[in-house]
Amino acid sequence: MVLGISNDAPAKNKKFHEKYAFPFDLLCDEDLSVSIAYGAAEDVDAGKAKRISYLIGSDGNILKAYKTVKAAEHPEQVLNDLGELL
Repeated sequence: MVLGISNDAPAKNKKFHEKYAFPFDLLCDEDLSVSIAYGAAEDVDAGKAKRISYLIGSDGNILKAYKTVKAAEHPEQVLNDLGELL
């Protein structure tokens, strides 16, 4: 399962989802609580979270952390890592 998390409001996420035909569920984290927990934001005053990603196993454990994400390259990187881990 792939989930995206954004700090934007639900209405803005819906527009993004529709405009770009985003193929995954996009969750809202307006209070930055998830972003802070996963290290994407320092605190609530950060305003926006950094673009990071985690590969999480079915047991809930983090298998790999991606602290720098380049959108054009990231899907292939994750698929390669999945292939190595499985």
